Amino acid sequence: MSWEPEIHELRRREELAKQMGGEERVGKHKSYGKLTVRERIDQLLDAATFHETGALAGKAKYNEMGELVEFTPANFVLGTGRIDGRKVVVGGDDFTVRGGAADGAIYGKQVYAEKMAHDLKIPLIRLVDGTGGGGSVKFLDTEDTYVPVNPAWNLVVANMERVPVVAACMGSVAGLGAARVAASHFSIMIEGTSQLFVAGPPVVKYGMGQDLTKEELGGVQVHRSSGAVDNIAKTEEDAFEQIRTFLSYLPPNVWQLPPVKPSDDHPDRREGKLISFIPRNRRTPYKIRELLPLIFDHGSIFEMGNYYGGGTVTCLARLDGYPVGVIAADPYVNGGGLTAESSEKTEKFVDLCQTFHLPIVNLVDQPGMVIGLPAEKKGTIRKGVRAIAAIYQATVPMVEIVLRRVFGVGGAGMTNGHGLNLRYAWPSGDWGSLPVEGGVHVAYRRELEASDNPSELLNELLERMESVRSPFRTAEAFGIEEIIDPRDTRPLLCEWVKDAYALLPQQLGPSSHGMRP
Repeated sequence: MSWEPEIHELRRREELAKQMGGEERVGKHKSYGKLTVRERIDQLLDAATFHETGALAGKAKYNEMGELVEFTPANFVLGTGRIDGRKVVVGGDDFTVRGGAADGAIYGKQVYAEKMAHDLKIPLIRLVDGTGGGGSVKFLDTEDTYVPVNPAWNLVVANMERVPVVAACMGSVAGLGAARVAASHFSIMIEGTSQLFVAGPPVVKYGMGQDLTKEELGGVQVHRSSGAVDNIAKTEEDAFEQIRTFLSYLPPNVWQLPPVKPSDDHPDRREGKLISFIPRNRRTPYKIRELLPLIFDHGSIFEMGNYYGGGTVTCLARLDGYPVGVIAADPYVNGGGLTAESSEKTEKFVDLCQTFHLPIVNLVDQPGMVIGLPAEKKGTIRKGVRAIAAIYQATVPMVEIVLRRVFGVGGAGMTNGHGLNLRYAWPSGDWGSLPVEGGVHVAYRRELEASDNPSELLNELLERMESVRSPFRTAEAFGIEEIIDPRDTRPLLCEWVKDAYALLPQQLGPSSHGMRP
């Protein structure tokens, strides 16, 4: 009289689901150096924490007696688990079942994963491999086609405003699958096994006449600097580690604060190297990535998008255990100036910090927006203004450390000059509407043209300006609120971050402007 037979049947069907596309297809999948979706989930999550939902969903065939004779699971595996003890939703495409395409999908599973993250208010991780439930023209069996609707896209957009969303491109990903990768707060590809495109090589060859391999069309060498994804991983295991690291800085949702961790790095650490880090020769660059560890907690720097918009560095880090967002210019790339690409990068990163209540440290050495015809053709001014708007719209605590240059619209836009404008300058600070060396030719054009010795006059003007451009002159007029010893930067920021976190509870909940990919 018990239900034991049904439990046996339940376990049998669960085992059938775990066989995925069958031994042959699984073997072929793994021969490319790729893990199966179930192996991926197991490696990503804390051991033995995965709780699967919808394992019995799939396509079944029965005999005349109503007995199950064949079962093909849906090509999407979903459930909840834990990462560093914190609960997450994870959903992954199973490429061994119809290559992750529409005719192997049960859309309800993808939708349910988005709903779980949305309603339970916990992070969502998408492991995308294939077209992500779209991109098939096998509709002859149904004898009709359809006007496309992106499944659960209302939830995809809504989740961007309330929970961390991570997406990993795990194979050849096209169409809706590629869109699901891009619609995230953090996205990643894997060298050698990931390709990402709007449409794959056969469609591109037919539609555009371009005969390209998957790697040529959408491999890592394409997207390393395209901005379509944030980071590149060397292996799947590296991708999982980056995902875990990224999530460690963020709260589970916008109603909670970022997690503070104990730090063994003393908040009063003063690095002697900082006093001479910025070269006295203003034209000499320096390596910004070597500067960051001198200020932020040891081992806490996690860079995002290091190949895209290279003139701007964006990363997550910690100060005395408190997570923060960091923006810094890289003088080795376009002098650190704002390009169209680095403006887009800045806008997205500021919106990420605003969405999840991460205070922002802006290390400023900003010569302004890049100039010249190529920059104008890219609409740099418009994209630069969007980055500045993001900074002005941000309500999270923000502090500006002026390392060297602050020039023009781009430099002025690195902080909200109409707010408290919390900022500190190093003695190497150099600022104005234009750099003196270039601006003097404009300001004194007539005098230089009329001079019998324009070279001598130019040098005389530059010498006279040199003392006037001293940051101490600006401080006398309270044009800069405080000039600090560079070695005091970390202690000052570690004190600031505690004040910042004391203010954050007032901002819990969704941001006033929702985040877009």
